[in-house]
Amino acid sequence: MLKRSTPALLASFAVAALTGTSAGGQQVHRLPATPSTVAYGYYWSEAKPVLTISSGDIVEVETMLTNSPAGLERMGVTPADIPQNLRDIVEQVTGDRRGPGGHILTGPIFVTGAEPGDVLEVRILSINLPLPYGYNGCSGFMREFCVSVADSVARASGSAATVARGGASRLIHLDRERMTAEVAPGITVPLRPFWGSIGVAPDAALGRVSSNPPHRHAGNMDNKELVAGTTLFVPVFAPGALLALGDGHAAQGDGEVDQTAIETNLTGRIQVIVRKDLRLEWPRIETPTHWITMGADTSLVVATRTAISQMVLFLVETKGITRTEAYQAASMAADLHITQLVDGNVGVHMMIAKSYLGRSR
Repeated sequence: MLKRSTPALLASFAVAALTGTSAGGQQVHRLPATPSTVAYGYYWSEAKPVLTISSGDIVEVETMLTNSPAGLERMGVTPADIPQNLRDIVEQVTGDRRGPGGHILTGPIFVTGAEPGDVLEVRILSINLPLPYGYNGCSGFMREFCVSVADSVARASGSAATVARGGASRLIHLDRERMTAEVAPGITVPLRPFWGSIGVAPDAALGRVSSNPPHRHAGNMDNKELVAGTTLFVPVFAPGALLALGDGHAAQGDGEVDQTAIETNLTGRIQVIVRKDLRLEWPRIETPTHWITMGADTSLVVATRTAISQMVLFLVETKGITRTEAYQAASMAADLHITQLVDGNVGVHMMIAKSYLGRSR
């Protein structure tokens, strides 16, 4: 049963020192992204931990965007504006240290005391935007819309040039003072940074799993609700949990239809707690206003059924009602969203407002 977690940590934690002990007594660790501290493209129960922490500790973590220096330079980033540690990671993490996915994940973090069957509670305390830019590619669910600028000019002039798929990648300027970005002429969105991928090692029987598809270990969920002040609960499958995170986004729409959001580097603070009093089959999210259940599968139907089933289970557990009552309540009170359609396993999440739930029986 998943009981309501304690509220997000007080602001004092967010201003604690990078190392040493915070005002609340937790150890605070700093974890930069370097060639020796990343898992490039995978979650794996046999991955060597880059940091060991205790339950309740805080980690200040840095993550790299999912691209290469060469790719960024092609989009117009000047060499001086590309972080040196991104260059180092791409140059030095090669061969069997990379793949099968493409995300640069910081970690894994070994959480002392976490065992299979437990739940890892990951409180997202703060997220910052260290770069003044992000980028958006073009691929995903409807690639026929991905036409490069050169192809657009050729078409307008009547040229018979072949349309280049995926040629429309471009930089997005981040206004970090106003916390907005113009994503197309006349279309400006608020910046709500979050890590697209936060996950633990999957079951050992699955081996080295690509960072691309989300599943029960969470991973590349691309759930835009996981901003600062929210909490992720994820089942543990391997000793120490082996938490890793990356795929930073400055903003994203539900669906992430062209396969990318505003992709960028992130820094931030998380607090990690081992919950031996909880049992979960799938990841779950708590925000200040909502509870969120999730499902993922190659089939959108199966992913949807999982998200609904997990919401029914949540309502049964927390409200003491029957499954039929919970299913009917979900239809009247909860909202289904397509999380993303582009990562091999599609994602669906279901949200119910805390204000609807009142007191438990």
